[in-house]
Amino acid sequence: MQTPELYNVAAALAEMAAHNPYQPGIIFPAGRDVKGRARTVQLSFQQLNAECDHYAHGLSRFGVGIGDRVLLMVRPGVELIAVVFALLRIGAVPVLIDPGMGKQALLQCIAEAEPAVLIGVPLVHALRRLFPKPFATVRRSVVVGHRSVLNHTLADTTLEQLRSPRPDPFPTAPTTTESEAAVAFTSGSTGIPKGVVYLHGMFQAQIALLRDAVGIQPGEVDLALLYIFALFNPALGVTTVIPDMDPTKSAAINPAHVVEAIQTYGVTNAFGSPTIWKRVAPYCVEHGIRLPSLKRVLMASAPVPPALIETMLTHILSPEADVNTPFGATEAMPLTSMSGREIVAETAALSEQGQGMCVGRPLPGIDVRVIDITDRAIPTWDDALALRPGDGGATPIGEIVVKGPVVTRLYLNRPQQTAQAKIQDPDGGVWHRMGDVGYFDAQGRLWFCGRKAHRVTTHDEVLFPVPCETIFNHHPDVNRTALVGVGPQGCQRPVLVVEPRAGRFPESMLEKQRFTLELLALGVEYPHTRAIQDVLFYPDIFPTDVRHNVKIQREKLAVWAAKHHHESLHTRPSPPSPSRSLPTTIRIGDLFRALSVLLSVAISVLFLRRYLTDKGLGKGKDNEK
Repeated sequence: MQTPELYNVAAALAEMAAHNPYQPGIIFPAGRDVKGRARTVQLSFQQLNAECDHYAHGLSRFGVGIGDRVLLMVRPGVELIAVVFALLRIGAVPVLIDPGMGKQALLQCIAEAEPAVLIGVPLVHALRRLFPKPFATVRRSVVVGHRSVLNHTLADTTLEQLRSPRPDPFPTAPTTTESEAAVAFTSGSTGIPKGVVYLHGMFQAQIALLRDAVGIQPGEVDLALLYIFALFNPALGVTTVIPDMDPTKSAAINPAHVVEAIQTYGVTNAFGSPTIWKRVAPYCVEHGIRLPSLKRVLMASAPVPPALIETMLTHILSPEADVNTPFGATEAMPLTSMSGREIVAETAALSEQGQGMCVGRPLPGIDVRVIDITDRAIPTWDDALALRPGDGGATPIGEIVVKGPVVTRLYLNRPQQTAQAKIQDPDGGVWHRMGDVGYFDAQGRLWFCGRKAHRVTTHDEVLFPVPCETIFNHHPDVNRTALVGVGPQGCQRPVLVVEPRAGRFPESMLEKQRFTLELLALGVEYPHTRAIQDVLFYPDIFPTDVRHNVKIQREKLAVWAAKHHHESLHTRPSPPSPSRSLPTTIRIGDLFRALSVLLSVAISVLFLRRYLTDKGLGKGKDNEK
């Protein structure tokens, strides 16, 4: 095992302040003027580094030291960036949790983090008073806000008071590449969020990949549509522009505010979920807006529709710019990347046919394999676990596992989940089981087919969400779909849950019948979707994760579908259970489908007859005139 080298990611901010003191470090929204134009607060790298030192001195005097975990629940902005880097400079460990995950999940995550110090908005401190047990390890507390009687009753001090006036630099702690740097909790898209432990060396490797493989260079301007990635920018020498948006409601983002920020500051790089760009791209097209300053747009956290990429490349970005779709997770990122131009030219048509979403080739130093799908733990890695390419050069669909310097090694205080997700390699290092399924094509590109937990296993086959849902998403009245399974694993009935476009929800039985038959007609065209015969129309927007507003919470939809599956116009008994009064080749569901088709045809004939009669009467009246 290599000897750990001295490294502290916070040192990069001091280096930037020395080399480019007047370059803007962070630009943050501060409301709007009477004409609706954005107001901002701006700090140079020199000023941001000085703020970091002020907070580091104050935190150190307050008793925060090397290795202390500090729960940080501060709204995105200058204070958040400065305090995070101050903690890293001290050698303390910031703990970052999404507050919108729900009370019970939030309290469980806090208890598991075992923070020694709490820095947060007043609401978090009030929560601590109501539910003290999860906060039992907290020995010091800091409330964010101005001095007031209320704030003084909630915490030991305020962040304003804690900030030291000392002008001298705070010495960076002598941490190593093996020192704990931060804890970031997952989005919880498939369960209670888990605390992912980052080491300083992992941050070092991530920064190197973003610089050398993705191509982000010093002097660029980044629009931080995913706030957590803004923490890398000072180490990359990149200006951070915080957008005017609610980070917990990215699906409701105002596209005009995004465009305004890009055009005002000459943004060169933007990293956000597809949900955001699905709002920005149509706005730009409608208003004839192009964004020539953008060199690259990074989209991640969910499958990116090729049509969205094509719109960006054709109508919005300059010919030299590109869209990249990096693959990764909180536990390991970035892992792969792919040019949007390659997607449009080579893989988009295959994705539209339900072959999954291509996410590209592994980045340098990242090892990616596909193994057999299993829910059991795998303690030790063996190369024989990796699936081999078949006759066509592609591997079968399996579970994606990864290894490399950006791969985290454990979940905080979750030994069972760690054992389930990590595979120890005898040659050194850890393989992380992504919880995603996919395959490699003959060109060595990785294709994503969905989450392992979301697969649907029937008596006859295994269905994967992304290849199936893509087919049904072609319907013009569909906003998105979700494949879920009703019943126990191994004999599930696949159910397609549909979120229609606004104004397209089928209200009458006839409309539901028409919509259902049109969807089934799409599914019958492909072998992997023919078994899907049950369709339900969801009466609201799909539930999604808080962080990205894009990861569909299929577990919730599966529960809903189990309660409402009788409403499906094509519900059939779970196989194999043939009717005793009919031959085994006939099922009640088959008869119901046949009757449904006959009913639709009959209704269509009646409408056609009425139409022809009315047309004939109209002609008669015209002739009388």
